[in-house]
Amino acid sequence: MLSYQHIYHAGNLADVQKHALLAWMLAYLTRKDKPLSYIETHAGRGLYQLDAPEAVKTGEAEQGITRVLSGQLLAEGHPLHQALSETRRQHGPAAYPGSPLIAASLLRPGDAMHFAELHPQEHAALQAALKPWKAQVHKQDGFELAMSLAPPTPRRGLMLIDPSYEIKSDYTRIPGIISRLHRKWNVGVIALWYPILQDGSHAPMLDALEALALPGALRSEARFPPARDGHRMVGSGMFVVNAPFGAEAEAARLEKVLEAL
Repeated sequence: MLSYQHIYHAGNLADVQKHALLAWMLAYLTRKDKPLSYIETHAGRGLYQLDAPEAVKTGEAEQGITRVLSGQLLAEGHPLHQALSETRRQHGPAAYPGSPLIAASLLRPGDAMHFAELHPQEHAALQAALKPWKAQVHKQDGFELAMSLAPPTPRRGLMLIDPSYEIKSDYTRIPGIISRLHRKWNVGVIALWYPILQDGSHAPMLDALEALALPGALRSEARFPPARDGHRMVGSGMFVVNAPFGAEAEAARLEKVLEAL
């Protein structure tokens, strides 16, 4: 299914949670002078303009990153703030980096980057956004790419799994996919984003993931009101396997920041 386009939701509160924790983990991993791999299964276009008609229409960025920045709730030294500042320096004051640009801005020349995106327009935009960096952009199913690359070279690294969940079977498939990925790549940090929905359709997936008893498992959830009437999402979650040291404390801090808005 290729109808989803993240521009309508870029910079919302879910993005802030996901991107802040992702940026923190990447910054932590790059402290060690050893190369790493970054893999993303559902990359999107990588770069968004929050004054675009689609973003203005939903108002989700206004409730998300705009409120966080105006309230000075994200320290200037935070890796997400650094990535955002660099993106806006290059692309203007309304620019917002998706996870591909966040990763590209924080990783080093010797690190490997792989991004999967099937939507034709989003794939083309992602290639353009990542042109300044040495990154592999694949027009391929993200789960297939993940399986084909694991374990990647270099072996150290992080994978972000961030589907739109338009394909409802993703909820039932993902625990098995993460289990298989971990067996193939037992040292990899595997980070899954998921929406917290009013109908609880995410809950069985989380129960299945926790039943796997994977090492270093971190489950972080931030609750917030629906973005608008009829919106089903009432929070944002991250489930991380082999979470880096300190990630639990950073996740808890982010939960408090978002839930206080």
